[in-house]
Amino acid sequence: MSIHLLYPDGSSHSFEDGTTGLEVAESIGSRLAKAAVAVSVDGAEYDLSRALPSGSLSVITDSTEAGRHIIRHSAAHIMAQAVLGLYPGSTFAIGPAIENGFYYDFDIGRGFTPDDIEAIEARMAEIVAADQPFERFELTPDEALEVFADHKFKVEIVKSVDDSEVDGSSGVISAYRNDAFVDLCRGPHLPSTGRLKAFKLTRAAGAYWRGDENNPQLARIYGTAWESKKALEEYLHRLEEAELRDHRKLGPELDLFSSPPELGSGLVLWHPKGGVIRKIMEDHSRRLHERFGFDFVFSPHLAKADLWETSGHLSFYAENMYPGIEMDGGQEYRVKPMSCPMHVLIYRSRGRSYRDLPIRLSELAAVYRNERSGVIHGMMRARGFTQDDSHTFCRRDQVDDELAMHLDFVLTWLRDFGFTEFEADLSTQPEKSVGDQELWTIAERSLEDALKLADIPYRIAEGDGAFYGPKIDVHIKDAIGRRWQMSTIQVDFALPENFGIDYVDAENQRQRPVMIHSAKAGSIERFFGVLLEHYAGAFPMWLAPVQAEVIPVADRHNDYAEAVVGHFKSMGLRAEADLADATVGEKIRRAMTSKIPAVVVVGDDDVANGTVGFRMRGLDEERGVGLADATDRLTSAAVLPGEET
Repeated sequence: MSIHLLYPDGSSHSFEDGTTGLEVAESIGSRLAKAAVAVSVDGAEYDLSRALPSGSLSVITDSTEAGRHIIRHSAAHIMAQAVLGLYPGSTFAIGPAIENGFYYDFDIGRGFTPDDIEAIEARMAEIVAADQPFERFELTPDEALEVFADHKFKVEIVKSVDDSEVDGSSGVISAYRNDAFVDLCRGPHLPSTGRLKAFKLTRAAGAYWRGDENNPQLARIYGTAWESKKALEEYLHRLEEAELRDHRKLGPELDLFSSPPELGSGLVLWHPKGGVIRKIMEDHSRRLHERFGFDFVFSPHLAKADLWETSGHLSFYAENMYPGIEMDGGQEYRVKPMSCPMHVLIYRSRGRSYRDLPIRLSELAAVYRNERSGVIHGMMRARGFTQDDSHTFCRRDQVDDELAMHLDFVLTWLRDFGFTEFEADLSTQPEKSVGDQELWTIAERSLEDALKLADIPYRIAEGDGAFYGPKIDVHIKDAIGRRWQMSTIQVDFALPENFGIDYVDAENQRQRPVMIHSAKAGSIERFFGVLLEHYAGAFPMWLAPVQAEVIPVADRHNDYAEAVVGHFKSMGLRAEADLADATVGEKIRRAMTSKIPAVVVVGDDDVANGTVGFRMRGLDEERGVGLADATDRLTSAAVLPGEET
């Protein structure tokens, strides 16, 4: 008996039955075998020690995302082994690999302290040094219940026959053992604990079992693991950078926004400086929507529950909506989580002809979502926010052009704010969906063609589309390499059907339009939070709330400083003077700490000669710069995107 493996280069190779993934990797090359952590055959992943079936093979190496996922999952098992050994009587729940790391949930009767984390990390190092092999074996559900009898959360998993732990085709549960530690897991894992080369436990937190606040609260430990110490150090440096850039810290420090406890969780107050940036963002959004042919509409903050019943939100989205408000003698109203049903009503307000289409509607709409407290994260995940909601109604023959236009719009918006690296996910038809198959085919092909035309790297997320249509999610990379999902272009076959909207075609027949949702910023609040972290608060000149700080050397220069500010303002610049009773050095430091792009200092010679001391961010100070010259430099640097001459 033999197996036949098709390599990524298209070549076919035969091996004896029982050949393992490691043996195949070694036959290809020693360097590949050293880097290998698992193999994939026809998309199914196998430990290096498992015998392989025939099929298309690829070797998973430690520096790939798939390889890092295996490293991190193995690290989670090692961490659980350390915790159970250090805290007798403790029990464990689940411990997945996540982006850039892993976590595990435990019940030790209390939360973890910094001393606990240090002790657990030290025990993990001992387990790694012992180089214990990871051994896969299988259990029947009854056997699994016996093995995990002392671990109630594992028992619940076994009884629920969780797909991530149970092989439904054979009715057995896969598990992994290293030394005396056993855990449920589909795998694969590293060959042994010694292959974990670089890890770090990062923090402890609380978490509810299965994410349900009605369930017991557990103690969670987060960690990260990488293929090398160098990769780990680079990631930890990025974490330090991310902490310095945290918008929740920078916002109050720079007097941009606040979230006082009296306001409530998930809500923010925009301060004047933050309000300036928000106005610039919203004005730019409106300019671009006009340029791309959208009309502006406005809708109320709430509507009768009947509207959300018709749209389907009360069936599929009710848990994210706020409870109803009784008005008009018992009629239930709901605060809106989105504006799309209202835009459909605008379309439906009169008869439409094929000549009217496409109709493009846009709104900067305040929406409210009942997010759980555990997921709220400053402006990134809020309960009240402003969505740059747009909806297009078009004919089938217009879908290609409309989707290409939307993607062009999205990329223009993102580039204008300084983002240059893009990736996309194309989410396709799920198993359960609405709309006819021809429309799905057209929409998916059009979305993919738009991505190819824009030359954006993308991956196909098979079956991840909404039941009502496929979509594109555009991701950006920020200044420290983090990936953010920003803009969405979503085709919708359900709402036109639910509301019975139509248009009259050239043959005087009624046809159903295709609806396209698009949010370029997603939400103004979240986009602002990402911008704040991307620039670390040092916004480009055109976006900075204060573009120039004028600093008099002494009180006798105050009048001239104010005159300079007045001149700058007359030229459309945002400037202010620091007339406080402080030294020049203190004022300059204050301006730099406030991340103001330009600092202008005025003294005796400047008053006499109509000049200024001038320093732009990142450049050396110049003395005796003519006021007109300084103004020209500032106004040139403050030109809005798309308005360059």
